[in-house]
Amino acid sequence: MKAIKAQFPIIYFSALSMMVTSFGHTQHLGVFEGNGDIGPVKNIGSAAFDASTGKYTVSGSGTNMWGETDEFHFVWKKMSGDVSLFADIEWEGKGTDPHRKACLMIRQSLGPESAYVDAAVHGDGLTSIQYRDTMGGPTREIQANVNAPKRLRIEKAGDFISMSIADSSGKLHSSGGSFKAPFAEPFFVGLAVCSHNPDVVETAKFGKVAIEQLEQRPDSTKRIESTLETISISSFDRRVVYHTKDHIEAPNWSPDGKTLVYNSEGSLYKIPVEGGNPKKMETGFANKINNDHGISPDGTQMVISDGTESGSSLIYTLPIEGGTPKKITPIGPSYWHGWSPDGSTLAYCAERNGNYDIYTVPVEGGKETRLTDAGALDDGPDYSPDGKSIYFNSARTGTMQIWRMKPDGSEQEQITTDKYHDWFAHPSPDGKWIVYVTFGTDVPAGSHPANKDVMLRLMNLQTGEIKVMAKLFGGQGTINVPSWSPDSQQVAFVSYQLK
Repeated sequence: MKAIKAQFPIIYFSALSMMVTSFGHTQHLGVFEGNGDIGPVKNIGSAAFDASTGKYTVSGSGTNMWGETDEFHFVWKKMSGDVSLFADIEWEGKGTDPHRKACLMIRQSLGPESAYVDAAVHGDGLTSIQYRDTMGGPTREIQANVNAPKRLRIEKAGDFISMSIADSSGKLHSSGGSFKAPFAEPFFVGLAVCSHNPDVVETAKFGKVAIEQLEQRPDSTKRIESTLETISISSFDRRVVYHTKDHIEAPNWSPDGKTLVYNSEGSLYKIPVEGGNPKKMETGFANKINNDHGISPDGTQMVISDGTESGSSLIYTLPIEGGTPKKITPIGPSYWHGWSPDGSTLAYCAERNGNYDIYTVPVEGGKETRLTDAGALDDGPDYSPDGKSIYFNSARTGTMQIWRMKPDGSEQEQITTDKYHDWFAHPSPDGKWIVYVTFGTDVPAGSHPANKDVMLRLMNLQTGEIKVMAKLFGGQGTINVPSWSPDSQQVAFVSYQLK
């Protein structure tokens, strides 16, 4: 056994017993190096390894692992590079609090305010990725759509973190919802238990534990997987609706709040907001539908942008239950983006004479009206819920920014002003917010490519305050079209990961 090293972080004391819990090598811990309590727990935790069964028994107390600080018991190994940690997780006893947590964790330090990410199974079966991406910052989570899986994996590949869960066959597959969380080397990898009750000690058993040092692979050898998610605007917590190895894009939220619609490989699919099996929608001859589609304000019609007839994107409407598409714009390319609240008018981006501008047309078809002519790319028009404004993005200043204008194209004003490239602003149904996707400065102003590090950002339209909702791998397809929940509390989007 090695002696306790002086450079190890703070030693914590139990408030009741005043006994010391040290981050040292007190016993054989299998593949791990040490264990100890994180934060000022009331009851000291413990860890033991049974070589005959290969199981780790970890007991921990603690008020919570959430917010800006944590309290729990941690069994750890110091590591660098790309790593993955696997384990079966089994709770001992019925437990006291349904929010007790057994976790696979990657942690920057052994301090209670440390940046970290974990794959957590709660006492009630809720399974999620939890993370704090800055020291002392808030904790966020991405809830999986599977409850109480027996086996979990957490993986760090570059700066991206992901979780995998076992299906009924025992085979691991991605839970979806990867995100960017850079860690400085070295960092700590291990097992964690928190009772979520300072007066209680809870115990979990971790079996078939394995740590892998991953080889870096070039992106050209990987494939894209897609995750349909929702995110709360109050907490910025995310929930996985559906994960697939297929490429999917651009969710719409139905006006009744029950269904999400997305496009994939030229077709439309619908899926319950709670998750389940997607169902292909009937769209007649249209089989080259792109990611510019939406639902009418009264929920009776779909609008699509499709290239089947001419090879160029044209706009069509059809009944929400399916049917033969009706052509609205005979000239292409035309890409739908907004439906007026009264249901009478469609707003879209179109290329005419070599320039992309914003246009409107009656929903029944007819003469189109050009609203912008700035000489630079204008795109992504979407109506405010009162119908008095159209939000859009424009590269006329040299960077792509969010703008706003009257429905007739007058009084055009710039809304965002930073160095980034902002696309596809969607006003909330209550008119208080806009959500949009932001590309970095490495992307040209007139481009919104796929497979980039992007941010989902939220602007308070009364104060102008902008907050980052999520950092993810995405871009094209993430949030091209309106995707607010009817109650203005959530947004649907698609994230991607290379696997």
